Amino acid sequence: MSTYDHSSLAAVRPDFAAIAAWIPQGASVLDLGCGDGSLLRYLKDTRKVRGYGVEIDDLNIVACIQNGVNVIQGDLESGLSGFESDAFDFVILSQTLQATRHTEPLMQEMLRVGHEGIVSFPNFGYWQNRLNVLRGNMPVSKGLPYQWYDTPNVHLCTLHDFETFCNDHRICILERRVMTGDSEIRLLPNLLGSTAVYRFQRAL
Repeated sequence: MSTYDHSSLAAVRPDFAAIAAWIPQGASVLDLGCGDGSLLRYLKDTRKVRGYGVEIDDLNIVACIQNGVNVIQGDLESGLSGFESDAFDFVILSQTLQATRHTEPLMQEMLRVGHEGIVSFPNFGYWQNRLNVLRGNMPVSKGLPYQWYDTPNVHLCTLHDFETFCNDHRICILERRVMTGDSEIRLLPNLLGSTAVYRFQRAL
């Protein structure tokens, strides 16, 4: 297992620290679309979590194993039927929401499998994205690094869009953090924030 520089990792992915702040020591976690396992490794080292990642890409599966995290190969679009209800304290979807085709059933499955859900995603309402669209171009940025023709993103949204979605689907938002870089944005977050992180649960 390689040595991790957590401060450098958190600087590159400030949503990692925001997610970790909501997770108590020793919690059980399922990380959907976990990539190379960096978030799970971060949470294992900083919060002593127990859990698994779900990933479809073969190279990322290998990277997860090298990072010392438990990983299951699977396609999120096929659902989470392999997991029992309330099997985890938290189910996380980090920078993957915008790349899912069946967003509504996946969000509901997150809250079936976990007591709480956490998502992070790039805010399409961020002012630089709006400016690019006004100039006639699809945004390309650190948070949205792909060209229009090769992007995996199929469901980009703004903070307002996500919150409306949650309200319409009986999902209760517990906490929200909006950031640009590692700075938290409190004033006009839908305009000035580039990344959003939400913690939520089933509405009672």
